[in-house]
Amino acid sequence: MIKTNPVFLFLVLLTLFFGLFFSIHFSILKIYGFPPDGNKIVFSYMANFMLAASIFIVLYALRNKLKDQIGFLFMGGSLLKFMVFFIFFYPTYRNDGVMDKLEFAAFFVPYALGLLIETVFTAQILKKRE
Repeated sequence: MIKTNPVFLFLVLLTLFFGLFFSIHFSILKIYGFPPDGNKIVFSYMANFMLAASIFIVLYALRNKLKDQIGFLFMGGSLLKFMVFFIFFYPTYRNDGVMDKLEFAAFFVPYALGLLIETVFTAQILKKRE
């Protein structure tokens, strides 16, 4: 059986899932008459994609050197994502005093998708460590 590099596989799956979910998200907004490019949705998907990719690549690169701290590094990556949210998204979303469902979904759908894929692949790193 051909052994695939986990980082390559991660990036391929991340790209496919983000592309699929973005297309669905964008289409749903369009179908229901909402501005499909509103609420920084494109920036949100790009930022969450880049953060998920960067965090996993760092975790994978450090898997042997800091093998006992992978879980803490993973949580640090989540902290970084929340910092990005509160610096770049939250002020815009709260401009009108309310964060509506569309604004929430624009950030947290790609956030949750990236987190899910990262978690599965990070679990594999930890599993191979045992």
